[in-house]
Amino acid sequence: MSDQSTDLRETVRERYAAAAVQVTEGGTACCGPQAIEVDDNFGSTLYAADERDSLPAEAIAASLGCGNPTAVADLHEGERVLDLGSGGGIDVLLSARRVGASGKAYGLDMTEEMLALALANQKKAGATNVEFLKGTIEAIPLPANTIDVVISNCVINLSTDKPAVFAEMFRVLAPGGRIGISDVVADDILTSEQRAERGDYVGCIAGALSFAEYHEGLVAAGFTDIELSPTHAVADGMHSAIVRAVKPATAPISVGSGAALPLDQDDSGCCS
Repeated sequence: MSDQSTDLRETVRERYAAAAVQVTEGGTACCGPQAIEVDDNFGSTLYAADERDSLPAEAIAASLGCGNPTAVADLHEGERVLDLGSGGGIDVLLSARRVGASGKAYGLDMTEEMLALALANQKKAGATNVEFLKGTIEAIPLPANTIDVVISNCVINLSTDKPAVFAEMFRVLAPGGRIGISDVVADDILTSEQRAERGDYVGCIAGALSFAEYHEGLVAAGFTDIELSPTHAVADGMHSAIVRAVKPATAPISVGSGAALPLDQDDSGCCS
């Protein structure tokens, strides 16, 4: 990884670590944790009221996404779901309810502070079909062909190696598996420089792919039935979008495996 990519990853990690600490410290206030919304285009306001009301307040307050991937992933009883960049755990906990006791929801995050918050939220929610993993979305610590659905909420645009992310999603999905992602995507006419003018990297703008680039990246990884549907504007020429795609049922069985790093489910202090 280049020095610039390493620096960007560390900047992202520091930003989300600070967000987790803010929520954790706010949890002792009389009125509970304060939501850390960027604006109405990001965060917990993008979830229905009944979803917000059913989860720990800390999970809601830590939401920094640009959509609600669980609303578009069409989850079913018994499915295995992986949330890339799971943060405080809001999408993992919602997914766990949708897949039921016979299913399982995994959350993957690189930020220890967010993982600690997610484990605490899991405990408060009483979710037993949930497992949080420490790692990066470019090297998912799960075996190949083990996941039915990959979701993610405004995280892939933060990666400095998006082809690796697409390849890893394809690898961990079972043949016939699918993705249901919310992400920030740019109009095709915008250059990289123009995207950077509209916002910084950690703000989910400068690193966003264009619609054409996103489609090409998913095709290169092997996905089919690709759909990119903008939902609302987050900046001039920049959109929150729903991304759907399928790993063909006839795809060769993926090879390779990641060494899973499950966190201690009884120790919300995180991480070994």
